[in-house]
Amino acid sequence: MTGFEISGASAADMEMIRGWADAEGWNPGDSDRFAFAVADPEGFLVGRLDGEPVACISAVRYGAGFGFIGFYIARPAFRGQGYGIRIWDAAMQRLDGRLIGLDGVVEQQDNYRRSGFRHAWNNVRHEGVPQGAAPDADGVEVVDAASLPFGQLAAYDRRFFPEARDAFLSAWTALPGRTALAAVRDGRIEGVGVVRPSSGACRIGPLYAATPGVAATLLRGLAEHAPGGLVSVDVPDANPRAAPLCAGLGLVPVFETARMYTGPAPALELAGIYGVTSLELG
Repeated sequence: MTGFEISGASAADMEMIRGWADAEGWNPGDSDRFAFAVADPEGFLVGRLDGEPVACISAVRYGAGFGFIGFYIARPAFRGQGYGIRIWDAAMQRLDGRLIGLDGVVEQQDNYRRSGFRHAWNNVRHEGVPQGAAPDADGVEVVDAASLPFGQLAAYDRRFFPEARDAFLSAWTALPGRTALAAVRDGRIEGVGVVRPSSGACRIGPLYAATPGVAATLLRGLAEHAPGGLVSVDVPDANPRAAPLCAGLGLVPVFETARMYTGPAPALELAGIYGVTSLELG
């Protein structure tokens, strides 16, 4: 494999990686890369063959014990030649000693199992324009998430993610063109959602809520900030109330991945996750 080298991604590489993911049909957010870069600046790798980029992957470290793999792509013309496994091995080495998670597309899940990953749940992307009468909001007030103390927002996120990710969360919720909403009752956060522009349907993630009514209220509110109301959300079947909620609003399944971990799944409040944040960073 002479001439193949792996290095950290540049800002230009991050835009290239987004384009590759879009070509795979994954519909990444237009500005996701800016939040990704602050999560772990060294967590994005590019493989080059004689200087030409041919493969990429993310291997992002969170805290002292967790990591997440995403963006595992080899360009079509260079598949089956060993470049993908080389960059995969580099990513796994970077996260060695940590519990590692990923959201794997169907055709790669057997390969991930051979690398020691275990299935935890499926994420099914639901897409469409929310239909029907406005749901019961369960008595919550929906506010701009930026109006809340950030520490309160970050503490709420920790109920649904294995490690603190404050820098990422700050960028993720506040990048231009995005809308972040929170459902509040008596000063307590009972739900949070973010919608962001993408090349296809606007992506919603995360979508956290104490009840289906709160989730539906947030989803509808976020859709009001999407052109034509068209949105998509990656729904975990680990929360049995999430998919029926989306189906009841007229959203339809279009894409599927599996959340997988190298060890026991972390203890998260799965009953409150109606949409995962990002398939690339967890």
